[in-house]
Amino acid sequence: MTSSLTSHASSRSCLAVVLAAGEGTRMKSDKPKVLHAIANRSMLGHVLASVTAAGADQVAVVIGPDRDDVAKDARRHFADAQIFVQTERLGTGHAVLSAKDALARKPDDVIVVYADTPLVSVETLAQLRAPLAAGAAVVSLGFEARDPTGYGRLILSGDQLLDIREHKDASEAERQIRLCNGGLMALRGDVALSLLEKIDNKNAKSEFYLTDAVAIARSLGHKAVAVTVPEEEVHGVNDRMQLAQAEAMIQQRLRERAMAGGATLVAPETVFFSYDTKLGRDVVVEPNVVFGPEVTVEDGAVVHSFSHLEGTRVGAGAGIGPFARLRPGAEIGQKAKIGNFVEIKNTQLGTGAKVSHLTYLGDATVGADVNIGAGAITCNYDGFSKYRTEIGDGAFIGSNSSLVAPIRIGAGAFVGSGSVVTENVPADALALGRGRQVTKEEWARNFRIKSQAAKSK
Repeated sequence: MTSSLTSHASSRSCLAVVLAAGEGTRMKSDKPKVLHAIANRSMLGHVLASVTAAGADQVAVVIGPDRDDVAKDARRHFADAQIFVQTERLGTGHAVLSAKDALARKPDDVIVVYADTPLVSVETLAQLRAPLAAGAAVVSLGFEARDPTGYGRLILSGDQLLDIREHKDASEAERQIRLCNGGLMALRGDVALSLLEKIDNKNAKSEFYLTDAVAIARSLGHKAVAVTVPEEEVHGVNDRMQLAQAEAMIQQRLRERAMAGGATLVAPETVFFSYDTKLGRDVVVEPNVVFGPEVTVEDGAVVHSFSHLEGTRVGAGAGIGPFARLRPGAEIGQKAKIGNFVEIKNTQLGTGAKVSHLTYLGDATVGADVNIGAGAITCNYDGFSKYRTEIGDGAFIGSNSSLVAPIRIGAGAFVGSGSVVTENVPADALALGRGRQVTKEEWARNFRIKSQAAKSK
């Protein structure tokens, strides 16, 4: 059903007007409200991604004065976004009219969405657009509220939307209605601007309400309808508590998506995803794992508990952790093993390589079937520049070794435990970079006798 709606809508041009002018003072933050993130993407970014996927080929973002940071984020997610400034906050209708130049082009469909309502799905936006193609002039998004207090009510007669009544203006009978206004609206492009220009501010707040477009459309003989969605989808964010609630909701979606795709989450409620995490089939994720942005885990890999991955690709059948940290640029080959307390950054690890414990690899290329012992590190930074380490296939790096980059360890070479290696090592060679051992017989016994005698005086 959803795919057919989206396909049908794709033949129609669509302008998305994204209202992003709210300052969000209740967030108590120097950052604009709409730039706060859930699942590692700004709320504005989530909304722009959804409207794009729902078929919007034009985007107008309405921002507040001096909000270049919001404009920059908008264009990062939709390069051709048109930016309009609402200089005064005079209501939602006034905000949409700030994008008058875009509306004047008369796209087939106009959808009005809010950047602080980031959980609205692509499927819902497609459903919101669908009645426009069937002749409706206005489509409002509604939801059945658990507690409708304070919400505007959708007044219906059959399949017709008669009006949206604000709570304070509703009669006692109307207040019993649980179908509430979710805020989002779609308008047919050929009448959108004329409807919006007829909205006045003759109300208690002297503001221009977008919801008045419903009654205006009906007074002109146009059809208005409502589309109903779950309350979660229209969850708005005005403070940190609502931000946390939105995070919890989107994490639940992402967990369900991962499991539906064939991954096993041993304790789903303890796993945290980024919006763009990709897990293959038969991936197993143990408890207390965090995925940052840009992570792909291929089929059959296992991510053990308390691991943190970001900017990483994990090959099929690989094992990660527990207590592993994979930083941006880590590429883990098929069937490779990354063990506990291992940190890897900007490093390509070959097929079957093993880095089992207590190791740091940065700015390195590690070949297939390499074994790196406990406590080994690449010394990749001299305080000014980064340098690379190259380790050939089948090499063996002994425990507690330091490889001082730039350096190349040849295929099949051995580096003795405890070595500090500063020069290239040829293939199949043994490198030792440590002091020669000195053993003094009876030294420890004599030391204890001497020390005990001194203490007893």
